[in-house]
Amino acid sequence: MYIKRNIEKKFKKYFLNAPEIIAVVGPRQSGKTTLVKHLLESRKKKVMLSFDNQEDRQMFENNPDDFAGVYIKKGSVLFIDEFHYAKNGGKILKYIYDAYDHPKIIISGSSGIDLTIKAVKYLVGRVFIINLYPFDFREFLRSKDVSILKLYDKYKKSFNFAEGQDLSIFGKEIYKKFLRYYEEYILFGGYPRVVLEKNKEVKKQILKDIYNTYFLREVKDILGLIDDYKLSNLIKALSLQVGNLIDYEELGQSSGFDFKTLKKYLNFLEKTYICRFMRPFFKNKRIEVVKNPKVYFIDMGMRNLIANDFRAVNERTDGGALLENGLASQFIKQEIDVNFWRDKNKNEIDFVLSLGNGKLVALESKLNLKKLSMKGIKTFQKLYPKSHFYWTTLSIGEKIPDKTNVIPCCFL
Repeated sequence: MYIKRNIEKKFKKYFLNAPEIIAVVGPRQSGKTTLVKHLLESRKKKVMLSFDNQEDRQMFENNPDDFAGVYIKKGSVLFIDEFHYAKNGGKILKYIYDAYDHPKIIISGSSGIDLTIKAVKYLVGRVFIINLYPFDFREFLRSKDVSILKLYDKYKKSFNFAEGQDLSIFGKEIYKKFLRYYEEYILFGGYPRVVLEKNKEVKKQILKDIYNTYFLREVKDILGLIDDYKLSNLIKALSLQVGNLIDYEELGQSSGFDFKTLKKYLNFLEKTYICRFMRPFFKNKRIEVVKNPKVYFIDMGMRNLIANDFRAVNERTDGGALLENGLASQFIKQEIDVNFWRDKNKNEIDFVLSLGNGKLVALESKLNLKKLSMKGIKTFQKLYPKSHFYWTTLSIGEKIPDKTNVIPCCFL
């Protein structure tokens, strides 16, 4: 079953017919191969292969002219999946692209290190990079309930950060349905196979298989690690620090890595789409936090697997962190420019979105709105008077918020 991806329209309009090489990168099982094959379905002239195939890969590496003679066809599109397995892939692809009159080539792979660092340094000016993540919440809804998706799109189209929001287009039962879907989303995440599977135990097993594949093929192949249990301990420790400033000392103790090695592997985890480190927003180094980032996992199902906790949000002690990471995951997948804010008196804002022209949106996430502190908000707005502030919440079964500065998290 194919689920339409948000990137499709942009992909077709701007990238598919452009002369540049297209690199589709993202985590394993996020749907990269499925997306490209779907987009090329109507193309009569196309060649599709995978560098999982050792014979094709060795021809590319050892005899690029022979490879081009076999696979480069005039007016045809060449799609190479698992491109990151090729040695010196970027350098060889540059040669083929320049020597054979800029053929249309699409490559995909799961390693951001190999495809966006090693390869791209040779392909500057010749490549478009497209990140494909697991489903965001809109894609999740498309796979679950098209009628709910239409209401979601109607709300999103009418919403304006500067004017607040109006949830009157929803009845109470519809609103609760949105929230139930969102809770499922932040518990099991957006990997397509996981979303389409109905059985919760099978969902967990699929996530476990993806995670084990990540270790076997990404960690060992790229890093050559023997003691990969240390990296496993590091990822486990990160899953328990979600939403907090990174504590390097604690991570070093948990993993057994020295500081230099720790920084190397944190960078690796970001480049291979396990987690993302959100940087602080600041203008005044004297009074605001400027260095330590916060950690968020790109997919919530993967985070909950690693933390070994799939309980309902209102049954767990990390419910607030779960909600916060779910929002961060949405911003990451939508490629929204977002930071957090904290001053040296420990006043903080969970998310700061930059709208341009100095306009900012400050967001504070809460499981419910019973106990709210305005201290951090007032401090931030005093420093940044052009900012708009909103609470965002997940409150299963509660009434529709009627405050103009409250946004249910499922609509961000």
